[in-house]
Amino acid sequence: MELFFDYLRFEKRYSPHTVVSYQTDLRQFAEFLHSTYELAEPAQADHTLVRSWVVQLMQQQRDPRTVNRKIACLRSYYSYLLRTGRIQKNPMLRITSPKVAKKLPEFVPEEALNGLLNSFAFPDTFAGIRDQLILELLYGTGIRLSELIGIRPTDLSLPGRTVRVTGKGNKQRIVPLNPTLVLVLERYIARQEQEFGAGSNAEGALLVTDKGESLYEKFVYRTVKHYLSQITTATGQQHPHVLRHSFATHLLSKGADLNAIKELLGHANLAATQVYTHLSIDKLRSVFEKAHPKA
Repeated sequence: MELFFDYLRFEKRYSPHTVVSYQTDLRQFAEFLHSTYELAEPAQADHTLVRSWVVQLMQQQRDPRTVNRKIACLRSYYSYLLRTGRIQKNPMLRITSPKVAKKLPEFVPEEALNGLLNSFAFPDTFAGIRDQLILELLYGTGIRLSELIGIRPTDLSLPGRTVRVTGKGNKQRIVPLNPTLVLVLERYIARQEQEFGAGSNAEGALLVTDKGESLYEKFVYRTVKHYLSQITTATGQQHPHVLRHSFATHLLSKGADLNAIKELLGHANLAATQVYTHLSIDKLRSVFEKAHPKA
């Protein structure tokens, strides 16, 4: 199992978060095999044992998405074992994933979000400017939380109004910055140097805490929740990823090309981006009713 985790880290170049998820899932499966069948290694399991674990998870009323994630982990694990010659037969070939009801991503209405970013009086302090920058970056670029935390000052090109983002699988892409975001970035950088001195952060992260340390996920979650809770009471609309959904939805509603949105989001294929087309049906209906002769 440890060799498999090293393979994910160094060959597949998965993010630390993804590797931890795989470790959790695979170790849970190993514990199930040991306690239920007294089996020492997951490599010894056949499809019936895998299926019995999936059945147990479903009987525990686990979310089908969670179950599918665990199945995906096992698929990768047994494919690795087969490829490296540690097993002769892949037990996952006879395992089917449970169906998942399609769930549309939540987003914050454009008017409410722009009202917050344009009218809210962020404190004229380092913390206030940084909080504003967190919101502006997440909504203005559509980047993921991990991508936000990973931005370094050297990734920025303020004259060119772009930022280099490192996404899943360490794939990099260039994302444009709007003029408002550039202004907030300039204010933040100036205040950061005033607060901590130029190059004071040893880790080289762009965004730092009040103590000058690199941001972490829970910090960003708390910050985003604090501000979004002032414009929406829906808990599903108060986390960082909802700003990514809002970015894509608002672009699409303004007529942006779906392929362009795919590139901006860093999606590997268009299918992942097409979910946003369902969210713009009201806009499409409005265009249809105004433009079609028989509408």
